[in-house]
Amino acid sequence: MNRTIVVTGTGEANAAPDMAFLNLGVEAEGSTAAEALRKNSAQMESTIKSLRDAGVDKKDIQTSSLNVGAKYDYSRDNSPPRIIGYQATNTVSVKLRNLDKAGSVIDKAIGVGANRLDSISFGFADPKPLMNSARKAAVADARDRAELYADAAGVKLGSVLQISDSYTQAPGPIPMMARMEAADAKSVPISVGESSLSATVNIIFAIE
Repeated sequence: MNRTIVVTGTGEANAAPDMAFLNLGVEAEGSTAAEALRKNSAQMESTIKSLRDAGVDKKDIQTSSLNVGAKYDYSRDNSPPRIIGYQATNTVSVKLRNLDKAGSVIDKAIGVGANRLDSISFGFADPKPLMNSARKAAVADARDRAELYADAAGVKLGSVLQISDSYTQAPGPIPMMARMEAADAKSVPISVGESSLSATVNIIFAIE
């Protein structure tokens, strides 16, 4: 039977992100479903136009959800709820490749139609170089652990027999205010900070 040491190593690499991911939405109400949807569509068209005018490519704007539903009044005791109107909600996912313009893009979108900013997150157009740094750090961490265990056990560490890995990206989407009124929209300060890529490797070493 081959003698082995199995270890898990972790590594992380940090850098300033170069992309932002937004979820912008429009909520509109009407006395009928058709009216709510018509109002919503007009506001969303203005929102998308503002994004395109700000330099966001068409391929970086994608509808992520569209819902139309009734609004009910539940205030009457011992009576079934009654429909008091309809609400249409439309959400788009937006990729911003110029972070310097992120604040102004949000300002303009809220100013012309969008009244929801559901989330914002940051990432990388090309994560591979940073990911490779995290993987190298994870392998180095695994080897350090294996050498420590081998020394503590009084054995000699041999060659690598197997490597498997995985990674995660952080941070995830950052929730923003669930609803924004266009009249209250002001300059939006965007702090990019750093994002991290983390790698985990499982390595099996032979024991000589």
